[in-house]
Amino acid sequence: MKPSVLVVTGPTASGKSDLAIEMAREFPVEIVSVDSALVYHTMDIGTAKPDEKIRAEIPHHLIDIRDPLDPYSVAEFRVDAIDAIRTIRDRGRIPLLVGGTMLYLKALRDGIADLPPADESVRAGILDQAKTEGWPAVHARLLEVDPQAAARITAHDSQRLQRALEVYETTGETITSLHRVKKSECPFHLIEVAIMPSDRKALHQRIEERFTRMLSEGFLAEVAALFERGDLNPDLPSIKAVGYRQAWAYLRGEIDHETMRERAIIATRQLAKRQYTWLRSWKDLKILESPDLPQALKILEGASIFPLS
Repeated sequence: MKPSVLVVTGPTASGKSDLAIEMAREFPVEIVSVDSALVYHTMDIGTAKPDEKIRAEIPHHLIDIRDPLDPYSVAEFRVDAIDAIRTIRDRGRIPLLVGGTMLYLKALRDGIADLPPADESVRAGILDQAKTEGWPAVHARLLEVDPQAAARITAHDSQRLQRALEVYETTGETITSLHRVKKSECPFHLIEVAIMPSDRKALHQRIEERFTRMLSEGFLAEVAALFERGDLNPDLPSIKAVGYRQAWAYLRGEIDHETMRERAIIATRQLAKRQYTWLRSWKDLKILESPDLPQALKILEGASIFPLS
């Protein structure tokens, strides 16, 4: 029988982290982040990253493991998450997966095709072509060798476009054909709890209030520090993160402050909508209206996640 591992997920600003911290204060829990933005160091305010005090109190994994210049793939997350879960369990503690990056969760629960690791020389060649000819030219190359992948991936999705070509040039096989190969099973039984508030207006209000608070805490200064590095650009996954993309456009003088604020809030609401859509399609999901610990423990009765008191 596979060991059970608890997942707390839900749309952005629903209170996932609050519930996880409550659980960690009651039980010997270590948190494994399931958030594609939290992997980047120096991106703290705009990602609502747990502060140093919380992280000193409660161990967190898969946070601050990449420079914003470096990509982090779904496949890398799956390997790292499984390693973290095993390490935590070996210490006799309870792993708790927390976050709303649905592609990460899907890869963990459903498996992912075994793809080759990144090849820096091949990747550099693809990036060189993109710089000289543009990403549409790179997309045209992919269309020639893997029409199905080219139909799924737009010329603006530089990360996925680069990876699809990199896989082909490294292996001689298309990423489409490799995805058809039997995927590795998850070595754990995931028990998934989703916080899904039915009052969307209240969630939207929390999203707006949270972004306003981020601005007051120095979010623009944080993005300005990234901007001033000189080696980052808006096509990177890190800078494409919600809020960062809009702040980047503001710092480049493309939009004014109020437009930046409005677009960031709208983009965050759209992210929440996509997360709701993902979660509604998942089976065996345990639903919470709010981050309420007693209610969470009630719906987890019999799951053998937490020790009996």
